[in-house]
Amino acid sequence: MYNVLKVTGFSLLMIGGFSAYSNYGIPQIIPAPPPVEEKLELSAMTMDQFVAFGGRIYNGKGTCTLCHNSMGRAPMLDRIGSVASENLKNPNYRGTAKTVEEYLHESLVKPSAFVTAGFGKAGSNDTESPMPDVSGGGIGLFEAEIAAVIAYLQESSGSEVTVAIPALPAAGAGTSNAEEAAPLKTPEEVIAKYTCGVCHVFAGHDLENRPGTLGPNLARIGATRSREYLRQALLDPDAVIAKGYAAGMMPKTYGEQLKAQELEMLVNYMAKSK
Repeated sequence: MYNVLKVTGFSLLMIGGFSAYSNYGIPQIIPAPPPVEEKLELSAMTMDQFVAFGGRIYNGKGTCTLCHNSMGRAPMLDRIGSVASENLKNPNYRGTAKTVEEYLHESLVKPSAFVTAGFGKAGSNDTESPMPDVSGGGIGLFEAEIAAVIAYLQESSGSEVTVAIPALPAAGAGTSNAEEAAPLKTPEEVIAKYTCGVCHVFAGHDLENRPGTLGPNLARIGATRSREYLRQALLDPDAVIAKGYAAGMMPKTYGEQLKAQELEMLVNYMAKSK
């Protein structure tokens, strides 16, 4: 009996020691809180604050710097004010804008209205832009955010800021797209809505044998990567960086934007691409 008590006491002591160490001896990892969408108080904003807000959208939620940077994936926008005036006169311009402000808005929501030579989608002869409509898909800027980005682009390029700070929408004027939209039914719809094809090539696409323009080629990704890896790549894209690519290139918001069944549908689609 004495030995049994000794063994029991020793076991309890060890369990207590391990528990104490795990709770107090190992540094606790506290996950960062999810990003909170900035609350707009448009009625109280000065133009300088509105321009600064546009800069935060440009460098953050808008993901503009993923392509508009020194790596040459898209035109630099440091002279966009004067360049826009020139593009309006270009015979290849196919839009309806009359002013620089209208041109910038059109470039954000209808980017194929004018494509800078050499920056068109492969095989389009510079008639189609690879840039998505920033008001939809995985970016989803609303009008006040788009106006703020335009103001920022005008200011940062040394042009006159002509944008007016939008009025606040009427109270209760509609619900968010996330609340209204029904889940997408096919992986192709998910890829189209979130403009995944801008950066990646998927199985069945005409150019599936060509490496992705901005991101890895996913046409046969299921042959080398597990579902767990693919799921993590969507939810936490910087957890594992593919060789030849840099951190911060892929938006980190898909975990919030994709419905659970859309996420799993896309993961299964890629896992079967072999």
